[in-house]
Amino acid sequence: MTLSGSQVNEGDVAPDFTVLDNDLNAVNLSTYDGQKKLISVVPSIDTGVCDQQTRKFNEEAAQEEGVVLTISADLPFAQKRWCAANGLDNVVTLSDHKDLSFGKKLWCSNG
Repeated sequence: MTLSGSQVNEGDVAPDFTVLDNDLNAVNLSTYDGQKKLISVVPSIDTGVCDQQTRKFNEEAAQEEGVVLTISADLPFAQKRWCAANGLDNVVTLSDHKDLSFGKKLWCSNG
């Protein structure tokens, strides 16, 4: 995989993007304007490491201001099921399953 552009650092402004929420609504990054955002990107929340990462951010988000956006290639209904089954309600899960444009648009030129 070849990454394009500059390394992403804390405080960098991300370009707007569109993903789907758990109810299949299109959501843009700009939806969360005015809030601190932590964007957590995982291939699938149904895998061990991604599960742990999402759970950890859910715990941390309960104590912080702002919003944690977890973006994965999972289907929205799978994200909703996983959050309900695991009692997670402090992170917002968003899906890039439709065309994987989140990663392509932001930082990945191939792969």
